[in-house]
Amino acid sequence: MFVRNCWYVAGWSHEVADGLFSRTILGEAICLYRDSQGAIVALADRCAHRGAPLSKGRKEGDALRCMYHGVKFDKDGACVDVPGQDKCPPNLCVSSFPVIERDNWIWIWMGDKEKADPARIPDAWSLGRPDWVYRPGYYHYDAPHMLICDNLLDFSHIGYVHPTTLGGTENISAGRPKVSRGDDLVRVERWLVNDVPAPFHNRIARFSGLVDRWHFYDFHVPGVLIMHSGVQATGTGAPEGRIQDALEFRSCQAVTPETESTSHYFYAVPRNFALDDASITEKIFEDIVTAFEEDRVMIEAQARNLPSSGWSTAPIQADTALSHFRWLMRKRLDLEGRPDTAHTATLSRMHDPAGRPGQPVGR
Repeated sequence: MFVRNCWYVAGWSHEVADGLFSRTILGEAICLYRDSQGAIVALADRCAHRGAPLSKGRKEGDALRCMYHGVKFDKDGACVDVPGQDKCPPNLCVSSFPVIERDNWIWIWMGDKEKADPARIPDAWSLGRPDWVYRPGYYHYDAPHMLICDNLLDFSHIGYVHPTTLGGTENISAGRPKVSRGDDLVRVERWLVNDVPAPFHNRIARFSGLVDRWHFYDFHVPGVLIMHSGVQATGTGAPEGRIQDALEFRSCQAVTPETESTSHYFYAVPRNFALDDASITEKIFEDIVTAFEEDRVMIEAQARNLPSSGWSTAPIQADTALSHFRWLMRKRLDLEGRPDTAHTATLSRMHDPAGRPGQPVGR
């Protein structure tokens, strides 16, 4: 089962243009399209008549007609026309889902509509600002959503999985980040001081000596990372809060379950320097794609290697952030009254290294 009462990223704005777009989310096929005013509509991608995909249908104004037998539904999922009969049966309807387009991401709420509060959408502001530029990315994963979240919550892997891209040193695994937990997020603050720049950094701005690197991020339920990261020459005051002549990034990444065993991964790494230099945009994107492919290969291999039952991990100190997050996810499942079954089985394989869920912290 999945946590349903939260906002998931359903896609990038550019993915839903003038036509019909289908994507499976939490095991349910969803048809996304734009109404006559350009607003996003989300309906179950299954005609209530015979189960044909509505994404193979036709837009008619704000409505959608199934092109198997011609049944037509409005944007709320109600049937408004059945060819050959005067009345529409009241049970001939399809599910609709709250959906909001914000900062170039399309957010969907798969749970109780009455609880769909837009204020609970994580603030991915850098995706919608002209003074932060990026190229958007997407990966499909043959791995459960939680394994990808684990990877994003523990950057100690960077020196080992990404030696020629985001790493450059294994020293990052030796430092202990500051980890705290809020109601719906885990906050991580990690410094790497007086060390080498990542190969990724040197490909876009050559550093002559050692640097200070930082990763500060909030990881929101159900799997959304909003991060401020950067690199600056050592001795110029970054750890004391004096950010100057730095390379700064505001990364946004979101993991959305497709099924119990597959996932969608949306990502971007906006920057606020060299805004008009398209070559830097491409260099950053190419390096990020290389690094995230390294992650994907490892995580998919891990997913294939994990037995379905009878085995659990042996946690270490580096697992603190992901253990906090799994605790939050279990809590949300409990609140929704959902059992710990196939999708959530991975939650029970990891526990807090100290044997406790940790202390909550306000935002």
